[in-house]
Amino acid sequence: MKKYMLKRILFSIFSLLMVVMAVMLLVYSLIERSVIFQTDDTWNKKSGNDRSIYEYVQYEKYGYLEYEDYTSFVANKYIAIYGDEYVKQEDYKRDRDAIQNPDTYMDNETVQEFIAQYHGDGYTIRYLKPNTYKSGRVKPGGTGYLLAVIEKNPLLRLVDYVKGFITVETTNDVKDPELTDRYIRVENDPYGLFAVVGSGTQHKYLLYFDDRFPFIHQNWIHLNLGVSFTTYRGQEITSVINSPAGGLLNRRQQYPALIGTDEYVETAINFHTLTYNTGTLSDIEKTQFPDNYTVYAYRRAGLSMIENSFVIGLIATLIAYVLGLPLGMLMARHKDRLVDKIGNAYIIFIMAVPSLAYIFMFAAIGTTLFHLPYKFANAEITILAYILPTISLALPGIANLMKWMRRYMIDQMNSDYVKFARAEGLSEREIFDIHISKNAMIYLVHGIPAEILGCLTGAIITERVYSVPGVGNLLTTAINAHDNGIIVACTVFYTSLSIISLILGDLLLATYDPRITLSEEGGGGR
Repeated sequence: MKKYMLKRILFSIFSLLMVVMAVMLLVYSLIERSVIFQTDDTWNKKSGNDRSIYEYVQYEKYGYLEYEDYTSFVANKYIAIYGDEYVKQEDYKRDRDAIQNPDTYMDNETVQEFIAQYHGDGYTIRYLKPNTYKSGRVKPGGTGYLLAVIEKNPLLRLVDYVKGFITVETTNDVKDPELTDRYIRVENDPYGLFAVVGSGTQHKYLLYFDDRFPFIHQNWIHLNLGVSFTTYRGQEITSVINSPAGGLLNRRQQYPALIGTDEYVETAINFHTLTYNTGTLSDIEKTQFPDNYTVYAYRRAGLSMIENSFVIGLIATLIAYVLGLPLGMLMARHKDRLVDKIGNAYIIFIMAVPSLAYIFMFAAIGTTLFHLPYKFANAEITILAYILPTISLALPGIANLMKWMRRYMIDQMNSDYVKFARAEGLSEREIFDIHISKNAMIYLVHGIPAEILGCLTGAIITERVYSVPGVGNLLTTAINAHDNGIIVACTVFYTSLSIISLILGDLLLATYDPRITLSEEGGGGR
C-alpha cells in the first residue's frame, strides 16, 4: 500500500510537471507574444522606442524574457561613487546621454562595460537608435535605448514557477529590526473561536475560524499560482479565485486595540486578514491597533469564483447520482420495455446533441416558461441564478450514470451468483437491489472522487453561457485576453485535481471491493 502510494505520487508529480511545461511551451513559444497588446490602451498611446521599451517591460512581467537597461546600469554605477547626489554629476550625465548619439556611443567606456558584462552572461545586446527630425530634435517616443536581453527557455521558466509554488510563513518573514517579540501560538480569537496567531509572520492570523464556508481558513501556507496581468492587472491568481466579488459587508465590530471596551464601529474590515505594516503608523492607527499589523482587506458579500463553481457543480453531481443511478437500475429491471426505451431516448439525445445546443434549449425553456434569470448578473434573487446552470450541468451527468448503471446491471444479470440467488428463492427485486446493483456500482465507485473534485474546476461551457463568475469561466476569459498567468494556473489547478481524484478513486475502490488490493504482495494487485 505504502509503496503503491509513493510510486503513484511520484509519477503524478512528474506528470504534472510535464503538462505544465507543455502548456508553457504552447503559450510562451508557439503563440505570437504580441497578441497581449491587442486590448492594451497604454500600448496604443505609445510610439517609437517608448513603445518598444513598454513591450520589453511587459514581456518581462509575463515571463517571456529578462532585460537590463543601460540607463539603470549607469545610475547604479554612479550611486556607488557619489551616493544620492549622482544625478548632479557631469560624468554621470555624459555617460547617460552617450547612447543618444548613434555614431559615437560605442566609444563610451561605460557603454563598453555594459556590453562586456551582459554579453558575457549570454544576453543579446539591442540598440534602439534615436528617432529624430532633420533638425536633430528627438521625435515623440524616439529617445534612444541600449538594452541587454535574454530569452527564457521553457525549462528555466518551469523551474522558476515551481521554486515559489508553495511558501510557508515563518516568524522571520518581517524584516523589521524593531520587532523583537516573534512567535507562533494559539490565542482566543475576539472575531471567532480561537486562532493560531503569529508575530514576525506576514499575516497576524495564520489559522482561524469564522462563519463563512468552509468555516476554517488559513494564511499560513500559500499556493502561488502566479499573477494575472491582463484580466486582473497585477493580482495574485489565488486571490482572484478565492475572493468574493460582491459589495462590502458591514458588521458591528471593535478594532483590535479597543477589544473589551464599549467602542464599536460599523465596518467591513476583515481583521483576520491583517498583515504587517513596515511603515510609520499614523496617530489614528496607533489608537486602533496594538501593534504594526494594520494592513487589512474588506469583507465582501457573495461567493468567490471557486465557491460558485463548487456549489453549482456539487449540487449538479448530487442530482445526477440521485436520479441517474435509480433510473439506470429501473431501465435494467425493465429492459426493452417502455421505461427503458424512454431512458435510452434521453441518453441518445444528450449524447447526440452538442452540449451548447441543449444548454441553450433548456435555457430557453427555463426563461420562457419559468421566468428564470438567464445571465447570472441579471438575477434579482441571487439563488435563482444558480438553477439553470445547475440543471444544465446535471443533465449529461444523469444520462451518463443511467447509461453505465443499466449496462453494468444487465451484464451482471446472467452471472452465476444471480442464478444461485434465483435457485435459493430470492425475488427479482431482492436480487437486483441487494446483489446486482452492489456489484454494478463497483465500476462507478472509482469515478466518484473525480466528480466531486471536478466541481472545483467549474464547467467551462455552462459557466460561459450563463456568465457564471466561476473558475470555468475564468479560463475562457483568460484565453481570450491572452492572460498567460491564469492559463498556466488553471492548468496546474485542473491537472492537480485530476491526479488527486485518480488516487482517491483507487483508494475508494479498494475500500468498496475487498477483492481489489493496492498492495503488490501476494501476486500483484491493482
